[in-house]
Amino acid sequence: MTERPEGPLRRGWTTGACATAATRAAYAALLTGRFPDPVTIVLPRGERPSFALAKEELGSDYARAAIVKDAGDDPDVTHGALVQVTLRRGAPGSGVVFRAGEGVGTVTLPGLPLPPGEPAINPAPRAMMRAVVAELAEAHGEPGDVEIEIAVPGGARLATRTWNPRLGIQGGLSILGTTGVVVPFSCSAWIHSIHRGVDVARAAGLTHIAGCTGPTSEAAVQAHHTLPDIAMIDMGDFVGGLLKYLRRHPVPRLTIGGGFGKISKLAAGHLDLHSGRSQVDAAHLAEALRDLGAADSLVDAARDANSAAQTLALAREAGLPLADRVAALARETALGVLAGEMQVEVLVVDRAGAIVGCADG
Repeated sequence: MTERPEGPLRRGWTTGACATAATRAAYAALLTGRFPDPVTIVLPRGERPSFALAKEELGSDYARAAIVKDAGDDPDVTHGALVQVTLRRGAPGSGVVFRAGEGVGTVTLPGLPLPPGEPAINPAPRAMMRAVVAELAEAHGEPGDVEIEIAVPGGARLATRTWNPRLGIQGGLSILGTTGVVVPFSCSAWIHSIHRGVDVARAAGLTHIAGCTGPTSEAAVQAHHTLPDIAMIDMGDFVGGLLKYLRRHPVPRLTIGGGFGKISKLAAGHLDLHSGRSQVDAAHLAEALRDLGAADSLVDAARDANSAAQTLALAREAGLPLADRVAALARETALGVLAGEMQVEVLVVDRAGAIVGCADG
């Protein structure tokens, strides 16, 4: 995860907001022959941002406008991408129809807010674009029957750095955004993806999913249980985001996988495992060793250890199953959040990808 820079952070705009602004500019040009530049839209919470056009093209039966996405100070994979809308009049009575252009994906699996076969343009951006079309259509005495094709050139390449392939969104990016605003380092997009990953797994009828902190633990857990890709939830540091969503949308079995340091934070009750928001508790690990019957000298050494890895090494030298104990404590934390009948397993994975600790009840 990219580290948050110091000082005040600049907000940005979602791909959905950019697509809405491009839609407004393109439809205005189709109706009047002129592109508004800059173009202003109203977001769901009342903000009125203006966007400069990066591209405008007017043909005999279409208008095309594009905007360069500015994600502010957020490390957004689509920052700087061109969000392009091509707008055409549709058949009478067709309403607003959405199409996926270059770099915009198509939904192929159930469980997402859109059915398979639909362009990956989320409901909130669709609603914003429909509202823009309705407003302009009323002002110009038009029926508002239009086809909106959204493209993000290079989006297929960018999508490989997102959850889209695992969620069954093929061919490109999703057009996202609930409020239209990107709040830097809010991590809302990541948590949203965790939720959608659970939805897709449930819709596929899976009875066992796994949430892992990183690629090493994910590979180890997936191989250990022979789980399909859609069962693997890249929860990163947001174990709380996964557990709280599963409390409302349960599956029969959950495996949590991660390195010893991350899992020790969960064992101590932390639900956000990022180094900037929680720290390894050396005293907690020392008490875990005491519970295992460690000598006082080892407990004292653990309290003074420089890292969780050092504490684990001391425990291994003494032949004490500290990783199992930490996994068990982490499992208790997870069960306390879930408050249901889910089966929960916790696996501790070392840096080489070996499973060194386990608790499954």
